[in-house]
Amino acid sequence: MAQAKINAKANEGRFCRSSSMADRSSRLLESLDQLELRVEALREAATAVEQEKEVLLEMIHSIQNSQDMRQISDGEREELNLTANRLMGRTLTVEVSVETIRNPQQEESLKHATRIIDEVVSKFLDDLGNAKSHLMSLYSACSSEVPPGPVDQKFQSIVIGCALEDQKKIKRRLETLLRNIENSDKAIKLLEHSKGAGSKTLQQNAEGKFN
Repeated sequence: MAQAKINAKANEGRFCRSSSMADRSSRLLESLDQLELRVEALREAATAVEQEKEVLLEMIHSIQNSQDMRQISDGEREELNLTANRLMGRTLTVEVSVETIRNPQQEESLKHATRIIDEVVSKFLDDLGNAKSHLMSLYSACSSEVPPGPVDQKFQSIVIGCALEDQKKIKRRLETLLRNIENSDKAIKLLEHSKGAGSKTLQQNAEGKFN
């Protein structure tokens, strides 16, 4: 009888310990789940800062190379460039780095995709129009929507092999490059228009002198 009570007491103790350990484990797991959400929120916030830095640098660079900057006095241009360079310098002091975890296959896919884009960029000066068309087909390969033009199927398969975060970065880089090309096209057209208008004025002045 006494032995039975001892055994019962021991079993009760084991049960209490097991129940307590399970509760503790559950609380720890819940805490880790909450921390995981905060970690992902941190990565998203840091990524947003990275993107904002890229946008700011692009906007500053765009202003420095805008047509408006060419149509002001040298003194004003110098002063504005000093301000732009100061803003550029302050933007570059912000260092944010979000490392992407990749397996070997994803690492290789990223290198391959980057190499393809770099090759297109290197041909900008030789043939801007063809480079723009090529970039459009690369961008279409990254889009989840129905593309308006041709899709580079080979590039698409390479991008699919990249990590999800890298896929987003590749798409953003292509968007930035296409915007830069569009701005370059506008600047060239404005320059040609101003030259054409200037030539027309000179011609009219010359005709007026002879008439």
